[in-house]
Amino acid sequence: MSTLTTVLIIVALVAVVLVAGVLIRARTGTGSGTRSLKRSFGPEYDRSLERHGGDVEATHRDLRERVERYGRIRPLPLEPAVREQYTAQWTTLQERFVDAPAQAVADAEQLLTRVAATRGFPDPDRRDEQLAALSVHHPHHVEGLRMIHRATRSGSASTEELREALVQARALFEDLAVAGSSASADGQRHSAPVRGRVPLLKPKGSGV
Repeated sequence: MSTLTTVLIIVALVAVVLVAGVLIRARTGTGSGTRSLKRSFGPEYDRSLERHGGDVEATHRDLRERVERYGRIRPLPLEPAVREQYTAQWTTLQERFVDAPAQAVADAEQLLTRVAATRGFPDPDRRDEQLAALSVHHPHHVEGLRMIHRATRSGSASTEELREALVQARALFEDLAVAGSSASADGQRHSAPVRGRVPLLKPKGSGV
């Protein structure tokens, strides 16, 4: 057997091993990583995937960086008096939605970001960081904060769009307002829903 033939056989064997390794990694690594991140982040995974134009690797890198950076945050419990104060403020802004939908939604954004900061998340003036941290600990409801942010800055949001934004934001408020247990993207346990929540009222003359 010639030297050239031997070299070609070795190259072919190396190529086969490399291809097999890539296939195994794709099946056991990326696949399981995707399932794990989807399970942890839920709808936040799909939103990140869309933002990255369907790029799975970029999405995984984004989400893992969030967990690495913010997963160690241990949300602080709220003192009972503070919790009651925040709950009363939320009830009031919901009632004000009847007469002033846009103002109520703006107030809801301010209250949500303030509660999040009180719980130990980044301050409201670091909005992107606060959203990223909340997406790790409250991936199923963080979109509510984004929705009211967009609604308050839209200038053309309809009453129904404002109402829907406030409904979605309320779910995040309930996560944050009471120290308790609910699942998060990093496996921690956090807030339970507020008991006796007030139904979201409809604005006068809205027809909704």
